[in-house]
Amino acid sequence: MKNLLVQIQQMLNKTRIMDFLAPLLLRLYLAPVFWMAGTQKLSHFPSTVEWFGNADWGLGLPLPWLMAALATATELIGAVFLTFGIATRWISFPLMITMLVAIFSVHLENGWLAISSGEGIFSTDRTLAGIERLDKIKALLQDHGNYEWLTEHGSVVILNNGIEFATTYLFMLLALFFIGAGRYASVDYWIAKKFMP
Repeated sequence: MKNLLVQIQQMLNKTRIMDFLAPLLLRLYLAPVFWMAGTQKLSHFPSTVEWFGNADWGLGLPLPWLMAALATATELIGAVFLTFGIATRWISFPLMITMLVAIFSVHLENGWLAISSGEGIFSTDRTLAGIERLDKIKALLQDHGNYEWLTEHGSVVILNNGIEFATTYLFMLLALFFIGAGRYASVDYWIAKKFMP
């Protein structure tokens, strides 16, 4: 039995030749997320600044122009760096800060779920109310709209805007912070191979 377990472990160890795939896929998953967030902020920059600074209906952050500029630049530069695996561990840190700010200033009050759901341990009164509203929206669409056409590419949902996505991105960035960009498919790897002892 011991020999069998050793052989299985040795077979598993041979898969490490492909260990560059995990960080590559993490980077390629995160890059468009940050690119879209950064370009959205940039294309509506005056509104972004206003949202960052307004304490009544926005985030109420100090120095809103500077904070908005830093968030936008971090997301855009981060997306490019993650795509090519450039300074991956370095850029992961400011991107994690961005995610922490998003979690604590935007999403936390809404609970865990990104989309309202009436089931599961993360369901709250807010998400249950979202399901009730969703049922009314569906009924209105079925009575007064072309429901089949509206939903042929996916169902109608209510965004709960919880911390689920931002926390997932934070954990993915944390993994990249510790493991780096990965071998072969990153600029970091080739720079380190050429210049590091």
